[in-house]
Amino acid sequence: MARTPGTSNSSTPLAGIVLAGGASRRMGRDKATLEIAGRTFVEQAVLTLSARCSPVFVVAAPGQPLPALDAEVLRDDVRGVGPLLATARGLRAAADAGLERAFVCAVDMPYLTVDLIEELVGPSLRLGADVVLPWDGRDHYLAGVYRTDLAARADALVAAGERSMRALVDVVDTQRVVMGEQRSLANVNAPADLG
Repeated sequence: MARTPGTSNSSTPLAGIVLAGGASRRMGRDKATLEIAGRTFVEQAVLTLSARCSPVFVVAAPGQPLPALDAEVLRDDVRGVGPLLATARGLRAAADAGLERAFVCAVDMPYLTVDLIEELVGPSLRLGADVVLPWDGRDHYLAGVYRTDLAARADALVAAGERSMRALVDVVDTQRVVMGEQRSLANVNAPADLG
């Protein structure tokens, strides 16, 4: 999408958080180390986010092997608790780094673009929302802009037994940006999705 001078949000500070510690049950192996175009998924995610976000954090499972990354790797304390706890961990690290907003994504989105991130930052600023998600007929919880001060709320939900991102977005000011179906939002969940 072409942008005219002065309409970019690229000067807005934004952290990047890649959730890399998922169980990958349908794939049958760790998705973070799958390769596409000569890079692992986690390397591709860090590369894409680094073009717009700083700092970039990768939240990984305990003991999960990862390649060397130009990002700070955070380790979940517990394996298999779901994305909400990992998101809280990343949001807290971003808040500690002085950032008010972070783009949170799943590691299994190898076609993610900076343009998509940029499309969400503008509404996040204009609306002052806690969360801004893309919507193409469904919510994409792991491709959104989140306020970093939501870390405590996410932790409280986890302590109450919640594991899904929906639990968080349903109790805060969440806005959706309607967009057509696009490859940048595609998740690679199974070998057939790599085609």
